[in-house]
Amino acid sequence: MAGNGNKITKYRRPLNINIGMIIFAVIFLYVIVCVIMYLSADHVIGYEVKEGALSSNNIYKGIAIRKEEIVTTTSAGYANYYAREGERAAVGNLIYTIDETGKLSDYIKTSETGENSLSKEDLYSLKTEIESFSNGFGRTNFSDIYNFKYNIQGTVLKLANYNILENANALNEASNTALIDYFYAQDSGIVIYSIDGYENLTLQDMTAEYFDQKNYEKNHLVNNELVAAGDPIYKLSTDEDWSIVIQVDAELAEQLAEAEYVQVKFLKNQYTSWGAVESYTNEEGDTFVALSFTNSMVTFCTERFIDIELMLENETGLKIPNSSIVEKEFFIVPKEYVTKGGNSGNTGVLLETYDDEGNTTTEFVETTIYEETDTEYYLDDTVLRSGSYLIKPDSTEKYAVSKIGSLQGVYNINKGYADFKQIIILYQNDEYSIVKSNTNYGLNVYDYIVLDASTVNDNEFIYE
Repeated sequence: MAGNGNKITKYRRPLNINIGMIIFAVIFLYVIVCVIMYLSADHVIGYEVKEGALSSNNIYKGIAIRKEEIVTTTSAGYANYYAREGERAAVGNLIYTIDETGKLSDYIKTSETGENSLSKEDLYSLKTEIESFSNGFGRTNFSDIYNFKYNIQGTVLKLANYNILENANALNEASNTALIDYFYAQDSGIVIYSIDGYENLTLQDMTAEYFDQKNYEKNHLVNNELVAAGDPIYKLSTDEDWSIVIQVDAELAEQLAEAEYVQVKFLKNQYTSWGAVESYTNEEGDTFVALSFTNSMVTFCTERFIDIELMLENETGLKIPNSSIVEKEFFIVPKEYVTKGGNSGNTGVLLETYDDEGNTTTEFVETTIYEETDTEYYLDDTVLRSGSYLIKPDSTEKYAVSKIGSLQGVYNINKGYADFKQIIILYQNDEYSIVKSNTNYGLNVYDYIVLDASTVNDNEFIYE
């Protein structure tokens, strides 16, 4: 039986394109284009403008200048001290003795001196010394450990030398001769057991070399050391008035001199005091400022280099990053050539133009004002051209556009594009600037600006 020869053919439905598919395709294509544009565009990072303040780095290492008198001994022998360093000695107080033969040390070693205990006041004195050093110690100034060592030794020696004094009296009585010489303060003042060659410095003597601590040498006068007649034996600070000298630039020196007084924080103990300002510039052109005080000298009497902070007033305003700041040029036009017109009543100028037949006509052109002085406006240079003529309203006078000026500003992106806003910088450090708020053509708090001004152009659409 032969086949019937029937052949089955698959039916293809025709493509039915309707308006819905067209709209969907257009939207899909638009989305793809937007994604490609977003991925290929430079993304701009915004920064929200806020009120703030900048505190400048006003920390200095100063040199202490005091009225200091170096006292020398008239006898040779072993020196033993009885006045504690940093304490005030009155006229007639015992400061030190000189053991001419050295027998006092031997007598102390062989005598039965018994045990001594510290009073509450003595323990408090030692504790204060240790806490003060611990709070102010920095690893970069390791040499401070040696100063601390000698300060503690001075405190301990004061406590121990009263016992030595009794032995000295016994030794003199036993020998029936004055083997031990006693020396008393001839003037009142704060006792210091070190010398450094800075004792007679004044502000007018200052040079930059004095601030180099690598060349600084402090000689401690140690208990029970052999001294010769004429050697320095101790030092007296005879006046509570003292000064700290710092090296600054001429601009800051002028600012401080105008203020006359400045508040100073001593970093060692965070104590603050007001210092009277005096400035001096030496022959090398280095400028120094002396800050004079009438108190606290005894706190720092053993220190020559003192870390301080100048408590200057901080500038407040709108805080912006320096990377946002850009400089832009503008045309400067007399105010009488700027008017309002057009359908919107916006600000603009009357620009002289020519029609197709070469006839002179006047066209109102809107332009944005970015800054003003008493007589002039700063206008956008994108709508004007150098050499164009502006017509004065209600007059036939003309002004040729040519004068150019520049303004510092940032790009505001509140409206989705880079809109230049002029700024007035009040203060600036390495990272941020404080700019004046509430200006006619500037920024307001909570505005958004471009974080890095180099990533955009004027009036550019912003992709965030």
